[in-house]
Amino acid sequence: MGDSAGLQFVSSYAFEAMQKVDVVRLAALSDPELRLLLPCLVRMALCAPADQSESWAQDKKLILRLLSGVEAVNSIVALLSVDFHALEQDARKEQQLRHKAGGSNGESILVSQLQHGLTLEFEHSDPLRRLRLTLSELLAIMNKVADSNGEFFLKSSELFESPVYLEEVADVLCILQAELPSLLPIVDVAEALLHVRNGDWFLCLLVANVPDSFNEVCRGLIKNGERQDEESVGGRRRTEALRQLCQMNPSQALNIRAMVVEECHLPGLGVALTLDYKPDTPDEAVSPLVSYVSGLLLGTNSKVRTWFSMFIRNGQQRKRESSSVLWQMRRQLLLELVAILPRSRSTRLPNDGGMEDEAASGYSGLREEHVVKASALLRLYCALVGIAGLRPTDEEAEQLLQLMTSRPPATPAGVRFVSLSFCKLLAFPTLVSTPEQEQLMVIWLSWMIKEEEYFESAAGVSASFGEMLLLVAMYFHSNQLSSIIELVCSTLGMKIAIKASSLSKMKTIFTQEIFTEQVVTSHAVRVAVTNNLSANITGFLPIHCIYQLLRSRSFTKHKVSIKDWIYHQLCETTTPIHTQLIPLIDAYINSILTPASKANPEATNQPITEQEILSVFQKGSRGGRQRFSITAQLLILYYILSYEENLLASTKQLALMQKKPKSYSAALMDQIPIKFLVTQAQGLQQELGGLHSALLRLLATNYPHLCLVEDWVCEEEVTGTLPLLRRMMLPSNTCRYSQSQLHQAFQKLPSSSPRLIRILEHLTLLSPGDLIPYAEALTASMALLLEPAVPRRILQTLNKLWMGLNTVMPRRLWVMTVNALQPSAKLLRQQRYTQNDLMVDPLIVLRCDHRVFRCPPVMDIVLHMLNGYLLGSKAHLQGHLKETADFDRQSQTISNLGVPGQPDTPEVTREELKNALLAAQDSAAVQILLEVCLPTSEEQQLGVSSKSLLRTNRGPTQGKQKLESLLSDLREVQCLICCLLHQMFIADPNIAKLVHFQGYPQALLPLTVAGIPSIHICLDFIPELLAQPQLEKQIFAIQLLSYLCTQYALPKSLSVARLAISVMGTLLTVLTRAKRFCFFMPTLPCLVAFCQAFPPLYDDVAALLVQVGQVCASDVATKVRDVDPFISLLHGGWRSCLTESSGFKSPAFAGKGPG
Repeated sequence: MGDSAGLQFVSSYAFEAMQKVDVVRLAALSDPELRLLLPCLVRMALCAPADQSESWAQDKKLILRLLSGVEAVNSIVALLSVDFHALEQDARKEQQLRHKAGGSNGESILVSQLQHGLTLEFEHSDPLRRLRLTLSELLAIMNKVADSNGEFFLKSSELFESPVYLEEVADVLCILQAELPSLLPIVDVAEALLHVRNGDWFLCLLVANVPDSFNEVCRGLIKNGERQDEESVGGRRRTEALRQLCQMNPSQALNIRAMVVEECHLPGLGVALTLDYKPDTPDEAVSPLVSYVSGLLLGTNSKVRTWFSMFIRNGQQRKRESSSVLWQMRRQLLLELVAILPRSRSTRLPNDGGMEDEAASGYSGLREEHVVKASALLRLYCALVGIAGLRPTDEEAEQLLQLMTSRPPATPAGVRFVSLSFCKLLAFPTLVSTPEQEQLMVIWLSWMIKEEEYFESAAGVSASFGEMLLLVAMYFHSNQLSSIIELVCSTLGMKIAIKASSLSKMKTIFTQEIFTEQVVTSHAVRVAVTNNLSANITGFLPIHCIYQLLRSRSFTKHKVSIKDWIYHQLCETTTPIHTQLIPLIDAYINSILTPASKANPEATNQPITEQEILSVFQKGSRGGRQRFSITAQLLILYYILSYEENLLASTKQLALMQKKPKSYSAALMDQIPIKFLVTQAQGLQQELGGLHSALLRLLATNYPHLCLVEDWVCEEEVTGTLPLLRRMMLPSNTCRYSQSQLHQAFQKLPSSSPRLIRILEHLTLLSPGDLIPYAEALTASMALLLEPAVPRRILQTLNKLWMGLNTVMPRRLWVMTVNALQPSAKLLRQQRYTQNDLMVDPLIVLRCDHRVFRCPPVMDIVLHMLNGYLLGSKAHLQGHLKETADFDRQSQTISNLGVPGQPDTPEVTREELKNALLAAQDSAAVQILLEVCLPTSEEQQLGVSSKSLLRTNRGPTQGKQKLESLLSDLREVQCLICCLLHQMFIADPNIAKLVHFQGYPQALLPLTVAGIPSIHICLDFIPELLAQPQLEKQIFAIQLLSYLCTQYALPKSLSVARLAISVMGTLLTVLTRAKRFCFFMPTLPCLVAFCQAFPPLYDDVAALLVQVGQVCASDVATKVRDVDPFISLLHGGWRSCLTESSGFKSPAFAGKGPG
């Protein structure tokens, strides 16, 4: 609003005095300043105050004294003496009249026909008519604004434009709004004043006389404002008016700017307020303009970002105007940029262009206090160009390039500045347009390479710009331009649309002048590893560069060894784990196993040696503590497991290339505490990211015996809340026992039982990790606990300690336990088994001292180991098969060259042999365990028969205590074995089928049917078992079925029982006499169980019995030629009884009794 340029506005000092009613400040105002505030002061002096305090009375006197010398006060007092109620009624009538007339300027109730112009009428009118004239004109403008539908217009009003009467009109306007607030809402009045000349001046006076309405007026003007204020005259007038208001009340300028952003209206106003803002304590780092514009473009609110970007784009379409807020903003930013540039910078390079003569080239460093501000300016210009679409002028581009290629001090902020400058060059290569500028950029990049190590050491940061240079060079060599774009956007912290084609010039410079691929590879190996690498270290690190080089196979291509660098970096890690470590290991393993090209199969990296791996897990010499962190150990463990898995998976491809990488030895794996490390990782899942889950996957595949469900359940019991509370209550000064004391207590059993119990109970309070030193003493003495006089409490406590140790060191513990429980004859021969022996033959576990089979706590341990080794043996055989099958097949294929039609059978045969071996192994284990369930000869002498396996002891009185103990131990062992068999049958139902096809003693059927819940699956294959040609298998099937029918009276059992009865009837007719006797003597009692379980089978069973009797009678008749009458009579009576029992009476025997 340039039309009010010569008018005096209310100063911020005067507005603050009005806002606080500071009479002393008001008295200090000059007469022109005081004249603008008279309407409010006069009303304040004349109206009855709500504040009746003495202090206000004194202030009011001062106000009256202040007003007494001002002549214009009299005219204002005259205005206040008018009947405003009648005036309001006339005004409302005129509004109604105009509404009916459709807004046309016809007759007016407030003002009659004017004889002269509006200005002359105003001059010659009394106060009431002045009020009417001003009110009529104001209402006309307000009505027109309401009917304009948002279209701006400028109303030509003589009353508001005459410079002679502006102050009188302002007085009338302020009095009208104060006395008629319902008729003239201040927000509507403010909106109307924008449509007249000098409107901003009138608006400031109005708000100054009603200071409490400042925020209300500003919010109303912003809400009604345009989304893009510089696009229209109305928007610019509104912006100027609000800018004047904020100059009058600068303390609220930032709040008004926040309203602008909240409503997404008037972007130019927000920039203008920022340009006008003068902070009390200026921030030397970043200016308010940079902070504000950066916040809009780089904030999280996409709506605000789009709104302000549109302001930038639209502003560029108009011709350059000095009054444009956008050009004012750009000029201010350019001034700030030039202010921090090094003074001696120049793009004119010396003729030689050498790096040595730095003084001649005019390079001076960027001052340390300007580095942060320079970084902020670079990011802002990136956002303006990349997000808002700003097209920099030649001057801006020149100064930006000067700033980007300046050399900051070696501080963390300097490292950040160089990284931003480098990414800005990549994002906007058009800034480099002339050969001189291109040479300047090349020299600056060369300086970056030269000074990278110094910056990293001097600044004390791990992530320097050298890694970024390497990474970009690698991306250029592998043509991964999209990765460069992602890198640039990530470093700048904003999403910028960068065309891949725009990077062609930079690619040429990097790949041909600065970084050739061989230079990149050789330089990357010399880069030091990052100490204590973790996710807390942000930025681009050497690990990013090595990872990309591994993926592009640059190391193998140029025969550069990277093994030592990767090993040292894995050792220099800590939590939280860096996200690039696992992908790095995977890429490294792939480069070891897969050659870079088929033409050169030897072009692979070297794996980490076994000695280097062992050194990670060995304890240091000082205090026995680990030299490497748990993170390094877990990463090395992941490397080994993943390497072995990938080696097995790629054997086929390796065989085709006649290449067989070396696998890590079993001895190495035995020395690594796999389970202990995984247990430690479980408590650090959040800090380890996805490493814990990856380790579990590898364990479940390659070491299933370390992932038993029982172990996880046991871990909850060992590491749960209750054991933790018990350990917390353990006094720190409690008695600590050594391994030698524990060993001595074991050797002196049974006399040392109380002392041994105390030691073992103390050990139960320790964590599994603290129990590891006692493992050897506990296992070595287990054979001593098999003596008869050992208390049961010692055995149970030992079992508990063993299960706790099993959670941290299962494989080593199992080997020690198996060797300790060997029979005395083997111990004398000092035959020691290894982990590999037990994997190849898991049944070694059961070749233990026979006393173990009647010691339930120790038997529980043996069964746990057996289950683990059976699972481990399957994985071991599967791995062996994969490791050797493809090479054997490859050799066979080579030997069979030229032999057509050669069948490919060995692979199938090997798989079948493996499955047959595993099935034989499992079934042998089951048969041995079932045999253990049978009573020994000593137990049989004490009265334990096969029929008493499931009954409580009712033996003789003599030796009753010993018998009960034996029965109790036997019963407990039977329960443990049945539990394991139940798990095995569920895991693989084929085992149950194989075992029952093999058969086992009939005396065990009551035990297996009652003790193994999953044995009901036998109902599925009993029909197949009945169809076997061997008589023994048929007998076993019927006996098994009889117990199953009693235990599981199901419809399926009924149908199988019917089938069994039918089979028995069929066999009756085809078997010889001797075989009939062998078959029916053990199976006929089973018919009783069928009938007890299923009464509907009575008829079928009775018919079968009749048929059996008839066959037997006929067989007797053929054998005995001379039939004794008595025998004949007895035979007839027996047949009659059978017929009556079946419900059928033969006419020949009706009415005859048995005798």
